Amino acid sequence: SMPSEMLLKIFSYLDAVSLLAVGCVNKRFYELANDNGIWLKLYSSSLHPKWAIWKMKSKQTETVSLGCAALQDKKPGYWKKEYIFKQTSAFKTRVMRLVKFLDPYTGLPCKNKEAIKVSGLSWIIILKDKNGKEHVVEKPNLSFKDTSVAVLWHGTDWPCLDILSTLKLFGVTPLLPNQSIPPNKNGPRRFSLIAEYHLANLTENSVVIGADELVQLFSLSPGLLVGIWKEKNEIAFVMANLHYNQLLERSILGSATVQYAPPPNKPLLDDIDSEYGLHDYSLHLDLHGRNCMYLCGSFKCLFCRKRDIENGYLKLRVVNLKDNRKHLPIIGTLGICWETDVFKGNVKDCFVMDLTLLDETGKPFWCFSAPVHMELSTESSGLYDYMGHSYTADYADSEGKVCVEFVWLEETKEYIIVSLVLYVSTKKVNSWYGTNY
Repeated sequence: SMPSEMLLKIFSYLDAVSLLAVGCVNKRFYELANDNGIWLKLYSSSLHPKWAIWKMKSKQTETVSLGCAALQDKKPGYWKKEYIFKQTSAFKTRVMRLVKFLDPYTGLPCKNKEAIKVSGLSWIIILKDKNGKEHVVEKPNLSFKDTSVAVLWHGTDWPCLDILSTLKLFGVTPLLPNQSIPPNKNGPRRFSLIAEYHLANLTENSVVIGADELVQLFSLSPGLLVGIWKEKNEIAFVMANLHYNQLLERSILGSATVQYAPPPNKPLLDDIDSEYGLHDYSLHLDLHGRNCMYLCGSFKCLFCRKRDIENGYLKLRVVNLKDNRKHLPIIGTLGICWETDVFKGNVKDCFVMDLTLLDETGKPFWCFSAPVHMELSTESSGLYDYMGHSYTADYADSEGKVCVEFVWLEETKEYIIVSLVLYVSTKKVNSWYGTNY
């Protein structure tokens, strides 16, 4: 029953976040909270100091004329949208500025933790069942590595796997972040779709990574690991592996329905020649089990020759089977650690591979973070320096393949990488350089 003029006067004392919240009360409050006069005042005072004539008594007449001109012929909510757009753009600029600082060791942004803290970024998953009902899962555990972050969700109230249709992974940031106060979970938030996965027939259509006494692990591309209880055939946990390359862009710059698409590469003038091949590439490789690191290594001056280009791939040999001087020992027993509210465990003979391949200019060319499983090889390695079983671990996506060969040394209880080969898709190379391999 309160007059609209009185409500507008009250609303004029609210900040932007409070205005957005009060607009959710009912239809009348929503219309009043969209008042252009209130939002123009917020817009001018916070983003355009030169418009501070609102507070200058000596220019009161000019203020009135400016306000009238800005409000004339504008639809309700126009200045609210302008305010949010400008604030969001300024926020993205602050965060992306931190991404420009690169680690000379990996070639990737080195201030990701600071950027995540400044942005108030978090990640959530939304499970949708076959009836269209959505289940939101928040509060993940984070594990930071040199080139990736593992995001783990677990709980006791997961929906039944049989009724689920899709899983969506989102980056979530406050719509109007305030660095002086922590983000409010119930405040207005912005969603950025990172990936969408189909869960129908998950156990039949997904890659089996491994299992222990309690759970079985299934991999969904890109970089998602789903743990299923063996007894109940229900979800125990979900782990997303996010590579630092474009991590913040995918988590912030996308929309709630459309994923962020990186701009195409602009190749520099170089001596790229399809008759020669790639040259001076660099690789940074991490193998870990979420909580423990098994291998962290960098490899320089990788190249391929014309004869190494076949079947749609360019081959980069990183570790040669016959050159035991470059063979790599693995620290610890390979496995992926997991945990829930009650149980925890370690699934052996699998790991998370973080691969960062840089081109000759130091730009990230091919990057991923994904779970990989090991298999006992049926072929003998032919290496007389090592007496033990041989294992292989392969990964493939649309941009290339990775083939790794291990040898298990029973005496020292350790794995040795005796071969590591990258196969880069010619389509990826042609798109990157504008050439024709």
